[in-house]
Amino acid sequence: MKLPMNIPEKVVTRFAPSPTGFLHIGGIRTALFAYLYARKYNGTFILRIEDTDRDRLVEGSIDHIQECLSWLGLDADYGPRKPGPFGSCIQSERKDTYKKFALTLLEKGFAYPDPYTKEEVEVFRNQAQNEKRAFLFRNHRPETFQAWDGIAPLRFKVPEIKRYEWVDEVWGALSAGEEALDDFILIKGDGYPTYALAHIADDYNMGVTHIFRSDEWISSVPRFLSLYEALEIERPIFVTLPPILRDDRTKKLGKRDGAKDTLEYRTDGYLPDAINNFLALIGWNPGTDQELFSKEELIRTFDITKIQKSGGAFNEEKLLWMNKEYLQKLSITDFFLYVKNALPEKIITAAAFSDEILNRLLSTVKERVHIQAEIAESAEMGEYDFAFFTPSAEQILLKWKNDTTVLECLPRLKKASQLLQNADFSSSETIKTALWLYAEEVGRGELLWPLRVALTGKEKSPDPFIVSYIIGKEETIKRIENACAKIGE
Repeated sequence: MKLPMNIPEKVVTRFAPSPTGFLHIGGIRTALFAYLYARKYNGTFILRIEDTDRDRLVEGSIDHIQECLSWLGLDADYGPRKPGPFGSCIQSERKDTYKKFALTLLEKGFAYPDPYTKEEVEVFRNQAQNEKRAFLFRNHRPETFQAWDGIAPLRFKVPEIKRYEWVDEVWGALSAGEEALDDFILIKGDGYPTYALAHIADDYNMGVTHIFRSDEWISSVPRFLSLYEALEIERPIFVTLPPILRDDRTKKLGKRDGAKDTLEYRTDGYLPDAINNFLALIGWNPGTDQELFSKEELIRTFDITKIQKSGGAFNEEKLLWMNKEYLQKLSITDFFLYVKNALPEKIITAAAFSDEILNRLLSTVKERVHIQAEIAESAEMGEYDFAFFTPSAEQILLKWKNDTTVLECLPRLKKASQLLQNADFSSSETIKTALWLYAEEVGRGELLWPLRVALTGKEKSPDPFIVSYIIGKEETIKRIENACAKIGE
């Protein structure tokens, strides 16, 4: 593919989460956009783990992040399990790299050991607050510095207090003045770097050309720009994504608003293609009316110039609709497994359970279901019991509203049994053909109601022709005769 003029010859993107807990859909969308852009231009997509904030680490998070991306098919070229030519993709294993960058800044005069204790800094902060002014550490920068012992925190010395201007691929021209610049920590007392130094050093070493990240980082960009300048590093291309909002668009979607762990969507039975498609359209507009995109279509169509500034709403109803659309695309075999895996043990272990009956039930399930969790819930409520369990006597003795007693429907059921003896059971329509003339003769409800109850024990269910097709000829006649016997008693 020939690259547009403003795109580097080799596109490299990265997704760089911190392993501090579950990975939510905001992070997944960032990963998705970075992945799509790299794949569009045959570039490189890197999964980098930013684990330098050791106090916030959650055990198992790195595996969780990789499992999320693997489930969604967002496979990285390099990651925690696949180091690149630049080395490890886990920041805690790259401390020597950050130390080299820190020493470079020291040599240039752009770094100094922090001479203050936390308590002294807090005094400065409180003083600024009392005087109703912004706290800036650079206002307390000492005139002389001791040599860095590698143990004290190392601070960046802002080389120049000025107004910075930069261009973001989504937001356009941006700028910020001196109020955004300060002497921030580069290396902490525990020897680990801060985000500012670590991500710039890693992006440089890994050849990252485009940084996709959320809008919360815009205010920090001037600090990053001052560090790029001090290191004499060319800044990459910034692609700042709009926030994902609650459905009412009043604020960002958060845990309290129903934001879930990504793998919860897998547990509920959402399909990876539906999740990717849905998230791609939050904050990105392809410029057409098309709503359903395969991953290949997303790669081909994705264009960062069509990412919007304004936040996009997380509409769960649309996600449900989209997942149902993707369920319709599944092969019969895949949908069979999708449904079977959702069924509770009481159905799977039922004496009458068989793959043949389940296959006949699939079309009935497919009409209504959006996600696997709905199948499980419906099954627990007995909605599919008719396919695998014979109705009890109590269920059968429900009477049709026009009958004085349940006994009055007995002749009609017996006639239905006779008509079905020689009926074609190859489809619900052929079964309907066998019964329809008689149903019209005695009144549709007079036959179909008691027949439905005899077959399912329920007032509401798929129509008796569909039920008969699902359970088969032998079971249909057996249930009708069983109902006749119970009514006769």
